[in-house]
Amino acid sequence: MEPILKIESLKKYYGRSTNQTKALNGITFQVMPGEFLGIMGSSGSGKSTLLNCIAAVIQSDGGTIVMNGRQIQTLKGRKLADYRGKEIGYLFQNFELLDNLTGRENILLPLALHNVPEKESRRRLEQLTSYLEIMEVLEKFPAQMSGGQKQRVAAARAMILNPKMILADEPTGALDSKNAKALMEKLAGLNQDTDATILMVTHDTNAASYCKRILFIQDGVIFHEIRRDVPRESQQAFYERILKVMAQLGGGSANVL
Repeated sequence: MEPILKIESLKKYYGRSTNQTKALNGITFQVMPGEFLGIMGSSGSGKSTLLNCIAAVIQSDGGTIVMNGRQIQTLKGRKLADYRGKEIGYLFQNFELLDNLTGRENILLPLALHNVPEKESRRRLEQLTSYLEIMEVLEKFPAQMSGGQKQRVAAARAMILNPKMILADEPTGALDSKNAKALMEKLAGLNQDTDATILMVTHDTNAASYCKRILFIQDGVIFHEIRRDVPRESQQAFYERILKVMAQLGGGSANVL
């Protein structure tokens, strides 16, 4: 099986000469189809920069990003727009919903932008909103929704075009523990039931325990990796291993997350 995503010697620097920050300093890894991969690291370690490079929101300073055999740094114009819209779905920490649109309109917006037929749009909307249990908020505006409802609407919007990969940037960061757990159960369910490929940046140990593999980033490089022994290893056992790695590598979770 070929990787869906291949990152080779990826670099991104900010500033110049002595004040230069090496946000990404030669990162290399692969993501396989159907994988649920977590990225963890301290603030400023390069996690969000990595996601933004993969999403082609910012340009890297070196290395390659290959998605399904295409080097995305070379994409321009319509091909770049199609990549951002159809091949990746982006789930943000702060939802990024449009306040003047209802839940239904927020979810359907990517389909309208990419000219998906109305019948197919309705089918996808019904399927996703039923799975994510948000049918009751489709006619509400974001201001009328709870944090958990907003993030599930945002998740539906990120998934509505059936992207090859979902990029999730701290998806539980603005949620309480109950809503965070509900969201992660839905994402894990999508990964398990539909083989959705998910790449998630998180500082939340509980959220990370839903992943199948975790890469730890420090100073712009990958310095450790752990993999869940599925199906024999329970989520609780994996969670405890994450904590143990944090203690070993950073003297406690506060230094690693």
